[in-house]
Amino acid sequence: MSLSGVCVTAVESRPAGALGTNRRQSHRPFGARVMAFVALTKPRIIELLLITTVPVMFLAQQGVPDLGLVLITCLAGYLSAGGANALNMYIDRDIDALMDRTAQRPLVTGMVSPRECLAFGIALAIASTLLFGLAVNWLSAWLALGALLFYVVVYTMILKRRTAQNIVWGGIAGCMPVLIGWSAVTNSVSWASVILFLVIFFWTPPHYWPLSMKVKEDYARVGVPMLPVIASNKVVARQIVLYSWVMVAVSLLLTPLGYTGWFYTVVALATGGWWLWEAHALQSRAKAQVTGAKLKEMRLFHWSITYVSLLFVAVAVDPFVR
Repeated sequence: MSLSGVCVTAVESRPAGALGTNRRQSHRPFGARVMAFVALTKPRIIELLLITTVPVMFLAQQGVPDLGLVLITCLAGYLSAGGANALNMYIDRDIDALMDRTAQRPLVTGMVSPRECLAFGIALAIASTLLFGLAVNWLSAWLALGALLFYVVVYTMILKRRTAQNIVWGGIAGCMPVLIGWSAVTNSVSWASVILFLVIFFWTPPHYWPLSMKVKEDYARVGVPMLPVIASNKVVARQIVLYSWVMVAVSLLLTPLGYTGWFYTVVALATGGWWLWEAHALQSRAKAQVTGAKLKEMRLFHWSITYVSLLFVAVAVDPFVR
């Protein structure tokens, strides 16, 4: 299966207005075109990836890592994740045109052509691999390239439209920045980085499923079998609670294994406890068959971002207060 052959019918399924806009790209302001290419990289998602990368570098160094190394790792990581996101948009351009929450993406509006998007994504992938390999180390380069290929091929091309477990296994790509951050400092992978990898692995489904509950009509319209599309809110909430408990338990393994101290433990317990409270509250509302705005599924989604941010800030701070 090739990237160019994934969406051979995508253009036919796109609204006519988007096609017309696509032919008028040359008339778009230069600044708007630049911002469209930036949008292809999904900067807000990349911010979250970098939040899990930099603190791990502090933990690996047990102090302040070389700031030049941090900057290069962040830049290379941005290029890698940006390339993956651009290729994801290229592949998903057919369904993006039919979903409300993705209707303004650059390929749908015609601000960027499919060919430009494909070339842009491949260029970023090559640039990130070379930057990692030449300026950081080749272990980090291969980990980043592996994450990109996993996201594009395994998640986007294979899992996303075929199974409700798409985000579970596809989320592995989003766990890789933890390993990359550690390897950038040590040129190796340790159990500490593996544990944090698992934290993100078990965090991803209960982070994304509440959002999927909110926009499940979008996914149903395009035939993407996200769990909330094929299962009741009660079933989804039960899975969220299950993954949440495992996530919190895994997050507490760092301290008994000697990688973190009291500060991280306190933060992990406090934030994890609040997460579990919100997860069980969502489950209670789902069991009561609450629907619509009263389900408040987005409360857990928003808290999940705060949780992972606070937890990884604690990872970075802990070496200084032990």
